[in-house]
Amino acid sequence: MSTFIIEGGCKLSGEIVPQGAKNEALQVICATLLTAETVTIRNVPEILDVKNLIALLGAMGVKIGRLSEGVYTFRADDIDLDYIHTDDFRQRAATLRGSVMLVGPLVARFGEAVLHRPGGDRIGRRRLDTHLTGIGKLGADFRYNPQKQAYEIKSEGLRGAYILLEEASVTGTANILMAAVLAEGDTTIYNAACEPYLQQLSIMLSAMGANITGISSNLLKVVGVDFLGGCSHTVLPDMIEVGSFIGMAAITQSALRIRNVVYEGLGIIPDAFRRMGIVIDREGDDIVVPQQDLYTVETFMDGSILTVSDAPWPGLTPDLLSVFLVVATQANGSVLIHQKMFESRLFFVDKLIDMGAQIILCDPHRATVIGSGRKYRLRSATMTSPDIRAGIAMLLAAMSAEGESRIYNIDQIDRGYQDIDGRLNAIGAKILRE
Repeated sequence: MSTFIIEGGCKLSGEIVPQGAKNEALQVICATLLTAETVTIRNVPEILDVKNLIALLGAMGVKIGRLSEGVYTFRADDIDLDYIHTDDFRQRAATLRGSVMLVGPLVARFGEAVLHRPGGDRIGRRRLDTHLTGIGKLGADFRYNPQKQAYEIKSEGLRGAYILLEEASVTGTANILMAAVLAEGDTTIYNAACEPYLQQLSIMLSAMGANITGISSNLLKVVGVDFLGGCSHTVLPDMIEVGSFIGMAAITQSALRIRNVVYEGLGIIPDAFRRMGIVIDREGDDIVVPQQDLYTVETFMDGSILTVSDAPWPGLTPDLLSVFLVVATQANGSVLIHQKMFESRLFFVDKLIDMGAQIILCDPHRATVIGSGRKYRLRSATMTSPDIRAGIAMLLAAMSAEGESRIYNIDQIDRGYQDIDGRLNAIGAKILRE
């Protein structure tokens, strides 16, 4: 297990380029199983979760080529279906939340799949009902095997259906969409997630020959086709990284240019930071955050405390609320952070309180942050990262704090952020990987 040793108080300067979007990469890599032809994917983030998924596909028989950093080819023309029933598959899938999105492509093309309890962040219960119910409505049969503690899924042929999702699950929508493109007949997916990741997946599937309308809306209509071909696809910049860098510049009182962000794909993120009092300038497709000694949180029009909460797209992504929470500790003013989707994502705040932050954890979903206006700097601390997003928030806090901090279990951070210590050290941070 690796550790970060961080010297706080260092200012950043220069520019940084965000990596490819992790959540999109996991989806489009799974989609390569839908064709026997070659698929080329560019701007792939070479992070732990993505590498594990690529290795899992390789073990299944997918021919994988790495043309250069971040550029991969996939050819799934000789899949070993017996492998999905092995202990090795179970062990690999159990370390990776994204493994759940193998179900749709496998059932659609090969008529069978196995779903073990997937791994990922420990951020509370994350139901699989949306995946199972949606693919079941397309005609797949799910049977739970208690000996293997896994669902065994089979289909004699998927058929289009009308599907109204109980929740706008991103991975659930992706899984159902990948199954529907090869199903016989028409499929309607209503209350579909429409995050940029889903839009990109739909664009890639369309390039492969799928017939999808309603892209970027919550009403997707799919006309099934008999065959999908190869294509070339480029992954968007990771909007979570972009938001993390904005927060990092603000809390360390640094000037920073974030390059090639695809600004139109960031949605409400820039304006949400502006409501925190952070100045953000757009220059072409770059974001420039000037140095600010102090940022003051806005209040609502009636004078009530600002609430920052997550919501399905185009609302604010829940993956950034941990960053907003840490940034709020040094703001002038108070903020209510409302994490609606996951009940355990705010439990890392006890470490921030130990660092001197004034935070009231109201319940598992809400925390009130009383910003110190930089009157009181955070103190250094020793912490353990429980998940990807809390890990990057802890890193922000440590970079702002006085003294030397340690963060254990940084493999969690590596799951979502590529060479984060090297990239930040190049612009002025002092982070040692031990």
